[in-house]
Amino acid sequence: MQGSRRRIAWALAWCCAVVAPAAFSQPAGGLAPLSASPLQDSIGQRVDACTTCHGADGRAGPDGYYPRLAGKPAGYLANQLLNFRDGRRSYAPMVYLLDHLSDAYLHEIAGYFATLDVPYPAPARPTESPAVLARGQRLVMQGDAAKGLPACVLCHGQTLTGVAPAIPGLLGLPRHYLAGQIGAWHNGRRRAQAPDCMADIARRLSPDDVSAVASWLSSQPWPAGGKPAVSLPQPLPMPCGGVPRSQP
Repeated sequence: MQGSRRRIAWALAWCCAVVAPAAFSQPAGGLAPLSASPLQDSIGQRVDACTTCHGADGRAGPDGYYPRLAGKPAGYLANQLLNFRDGRRSYAPMVYLLDHLSDAYLHEIAGYFATLDVPYPAPARPTESPAVLARGQRLVMQGDAAKGLPACVLCHGQTLTGVAPAIPGLLGLPRHYLAGQIGAWHNGRRRAQAPDCMADIARRLSPDDVSAVASWLSSQPWPAGGKPAVSLPQPLPMPCGGVPRSQP
């Protein structure tokens, strides 16, 4: 019902903005003609629908469920939009919004949000034990050779702020969102272009590992002036779909 009301509201707003000025453009009954103001048609205005869930300027939703979009690498954002549109990711409101949009338009949306530079909030105070946080830090920074788990920093950058053009940062995200996305990869509800390296990694993580990684990452602040790295100093530890082959 709420979705129907929203669609009706958008339709009414469009009619008022577009049809009404045309209807009153000619004088009638002695009334003076009304001058129609030109419609704004910027990418910032067109992505207002995104900020309803993802927060003003794509800063993230207040409930911790809708992630930040601002400042993430454009290639990563474009990949996620394509994944929703093409069925690799499943979330009905996103599919509804993107179902009929072209590749070029999705890349334009991604490019817009990638250019936004807005502050990150302070991280949440961790509630887990020091042992859990230490385990999370080891997995993120060193990996676990016995489980075939590479360190997160080998793909997401030494500062965990991501790598242009297609690898996201891992900081500035809520614990429950991080754990939920790893779980979605583990059970196949979230997928990426093949080879899906994150699905492979997620299936090697135990529930305790997931909790530890999500807890430690969510407790770390975004570094002052942090940006996605231009490149990695070494090749990726495994092939990842959606990451350009030219990525070091």
